[in-house]
Amino acid sequence: MVVWADAPTDYKPLHIKFCIFDPLGENGDAWANAQDLALEARKFNIFADLKVYTDEGVAAEDFKAGQCDGVGITSLRARQFNKFIGSIDSIGGLTSYADLRLLLNTLANPKVIPYTISGPYQVIGVVPLGAAYVFVRDKNINSVEKAAGKKIAVMDWDKSQAFLVQQLGAQPVASDITNFAGKFNNGQVDILVAPAVIYRPLELYRGLGTQGAIYHFPLAMVTATVMINRDHLLKLMPDLDQRLVVLRDYAFKENERAWRLVEHSEATVDTKYWMDLTPQDQARYTEMMRTARIQLTHMGFYDPRMMHLLKKVRCQRNPANAECSMQEE
Repeated sequence: MVVWADAPTDYKPLHIKFCIFDPLGENGDAWANAQDLALEARKFNIFADLKVYTDEGVAAEDFKAGQCDGVGITSLRARQFNKFIGSIDSIGGLTSYADLRLLLNTLANPKVIPYTISGPYQVIGVVPLGAAYVFVRDKNINSVEKAAGKKIAVMDWDKSQAFLVQQLGAQPVASDITNFAGKFNNGQVDILVAPAVIYRPLELYRGLGTQGAIYHFPLAMVTATVMINRDHLLKLMPDLDQRLVVLRDYAFKENERAWRLVEHSEATVDTKYWMDLTPQDQARYTEMMRTARIQLTHMGFYDPRMMHLLKKVRCQRNPANAECSMQEE
């Protein structure tokens, strides 16, 4: 816990409402982290009334309707409020946790702040949730070709997911955060894409059973976004930016707590489920994701500025990659 010994004491008291999505409700880590951040905010006379949601769609709609001054949701869902930050989780955008750490360090730079503001909204934090892996109920589904005709759970509000699944020749099954795990566990879908942090909480081992597998190949890096209604809060506290500088720094340091959760979650997955792709398949799928990412950017799903930044991150760590000499992103 960071203690700000020099925290100003003359800030005007402010009461705000914050909506937090956590699929486990008050038993979840997102809720626990939000409570810690709210406690830190009190040092700046910001008193947050927290409300937890197990339905992310409701949390987002309440935020949009002005019932919350701030919200904590997945970055994928946050794309509707800020496409730049909401494009972090693009398919194949980041390929390793080293990539994601480098990106989060970059986003902590004050020069990026203008990109975090879109209309009345501002992103004040991005939290790592881990890599998105492919879960299959039958480990014989071990290639793109074998996924053809299979049922894949997609978020019904994210049309880019349905587009990708249809490109594979598979069948998208409209789902949401409240039921996609259940559909996998009871056999309504054959394939699920998710981070390991939900493996035990949502009991995905039930869907994997004795024949399932998880392919140890990240399709994307999943993150959560903390966002505020900047326009509204500026009317209440003109010194908002001054307060956010310290709170943003605190939240960034607290990301180490999220990283530990990601590491622990992946370590607790039964080792029998992890399966590796051949180097040849990894290269093939990486190129397929690159092609899909460029196409989705042209279609308006992803922010081209974030796509350029993600490419810089990838190429900073692996400058010999063929894509680094290409100009599409």
